[in-house]
Amino acid sequence: MLRSLTFAGALLVAGSAQALEVDPLVSPAWLREHLDNDNLVVLDIRSSIDNGGDRSSFEGAHIPGSLYSSYTEDGWRESRDGVTGVMPPVSSLQRLIGGLGIDNDDTVVLVPAGTGATDFGSAARVYWTFKVLSHDQVAILDGGFAGWKEQGLEVASDPVEYPDPVRFEGELDESLLATTEEVEAARESQGQLVDARPEDYFKGDNQSPAAAAPGTIPGALNLPHQSLLANDGGAWRLDTAQVTSRIQAAELDASAKTVAFCNTGHWAATDWFVLSEIAGFDNVALYDGSMAEWTQDESRPLAVAKQGLGKVLDALGLGDD
Repeated sequence: MLRSLTFAGALLVAGSAQALEVDPLVSPAWLREHLDNDNLVVLDIRSSIDNGGDRSSFEGAHIPGSLYSSYTEDGWRESRDGVTGVMPPVSSLQRLIGGLGIDNDDTVVLVPAGTGATDFGSAARVYWTFKVLSHDQVAILDGGFAGWKEQGLEVASDPVEYPDPVRFEGELDESLLATTEEVEAARESQGQLVDARPEDYFKGDNQSPAAAAPGTIPGALNLPHQSLLANDGGAWRLDTAQVTSRIQAAELDASAKTVAFCNTGHWAATDWFVLSEIAGFDNVALYDGSMAEWTQDESRPLAVAKQGLGKVLDALGLGDD
């Protein structure tokens, strides 16, 4: 009898350590229902992006029980070899995540500010980071903190108690992370390149300071990240009702190997999230170096549609002198 009870107790303990099953995008109502789950970590990542706030804003008003880590200040991205915004080494991310008290059994719900389309990209980029580390139990709160407040749910302002650091083990899933060499190979095969930037960047009418030249990677299709979100009652939410039509308008193929990119791999995270996690594309990677890395080498081609075919040929080095 004692052996049976011990075995049953072991099963109970094992079951309690199971991560909470979660969809990629969760509503405030879902989060409120599961807020007391022992294996749930609510991680607020708002930052100055889209005037989303900072640590002091979080301390003044946050979802009860949530933790804070600044997307822009705490090491979720880094500059390396002259390229802005690339993913840090796995060891650095393990220390960052474990330092927040998050372990491999936890389900993590990411909370952006909910103040704009670029702010949503912060959550999408951190979501992708967890996925690259092979941590699948992660989700984004649709509408972010603004959406939580808009629903009239409880907001806390009490001091936050952070758990002790724990060991978080990440295993790199290289299928989600595209290198420059893989982008070059995709151009020559059946790969599908998706530029997540607004149309003026895609056409070459605008240029990010992070990129050495305007234009896009030749052959890329344009799915502007901001077209996938909408302001709903003061909170920016993923416009799931329009996702299919936006993808069809961009003429994207769900069965093709797909690589999303932008200027620094931030806006592209939204496209990656929508294509991979919402639309169900089979094989989607993120080029986190994006145009900041692509334009470092002047020999790599660029397509600039600003002045038609002649401008494109010049960018490819095929125009008249």
